[in-house]
Amino acid sequence: HQIKLYTTTDMTADEIHQLGLNEVARISAEMEKVKAEVGYEGDLKSFFNYVRNNKNLKPFSTAEEVVENFNQIYKTMEPNIDKLFDKTPVTEFEVRQTEAFREKSASAEYNPGSLDGTRPGIFYVPVPDPGAYNIYSDESLFLHEAIPGHHYQISLTQENPDLPQFRKTLWYSGYGEGWALYAESLGKELGLYTDPYQYFGTLGAEMHRAVRLVVDTGLHSKNWTREEAIQYSLDNEAESEESIISEIERYMANPGQALSYKIGQLKIRELRERAEAELGDNFDIRKYHNQVLETGAVPLQLLEDKVDKWIDEEKGE
Repeated sequence: HQIKLYTTTDMTADEIHQLGLNEVARISAEMEKVKAEVGYEGDLKSFFNYVRNNKNLKPFSTAEEVVENFNQIYKTMEPNIDKLFDKTPVTEFEVRQTEAFREKSASAEYNPGSLDGTRPGIFYVPVPDPGAYNIYSDESLFLHEAIPGHHYQISLTQENPDLPQFRKTLWYSGYGEGWALYAESLGKELGLYTDPYQYFGTLGAEMHRAVRLVVDTGLHSKNWTREEAIQYSLDNEAESEESIISEIERYMANPGQALSYKIGQLKIRELRERAEAELGDNFDIRKYHNQVLETGAVPLQLLEDKVDKWIDEEKGE
């Protein structure tokens, strides 16, 4: 029930578990390439610790510098946006530091603009200790939470006059989180990920979502203990032990939610590759992104049917 609710698919727990194991292996191999590129000699697990504690990746002393870094990321990618998107939101957007009263327990997040357009979409970044703030995943984080992730996806839905009111605030996790994770993979096309550590950051974020497929299904269908799930996460990703423990307890309390990100991302990527293969030189990435975004949140099977129909139309069938 929870798998169907959050992924909007008919996949079984066993299928998802195996998919997770496959993705963890694939992403680990890609991480090894980055480790070699920067000349690190130790194993991948020790490289995680090296990245986490690298003083060169903690260059800031004020929260304002952290916020400005995200604004600079946007300026870097802005000239390339129209290569991938020909429809962009009217809703304003800004980056803000998370308010002090909730900053210590908050994670980075996107707060949608209002339906009437009077309040901007806001990307909130908690910076309780600027000196300890590590920037290695900032580019992928901005792509996911802000542009072209949740800000484009939610704002374009809210601004679409062809959608009835209830569709403008409808949420399917497989689609919504799937789009945001897919958006992280657009970094190189948008002129980002030129620094190997930033590329490692996006691999780390993707690995985090792949690990979720393994541990969520492990806990709820394979009799894994809390401790086994924590250890698997520690062995395969760069998150801190404190963060991993809170993540595992989240999955224990809410089965299935953590599966939605990777399942949705892989489906959107699969549909893009199908369209590229079928349409060849006639494939237009901007038109594909319109197909994914214009109807707002839908179950993944409906999205697949819609894209298949569009492919046939583009081929003139």
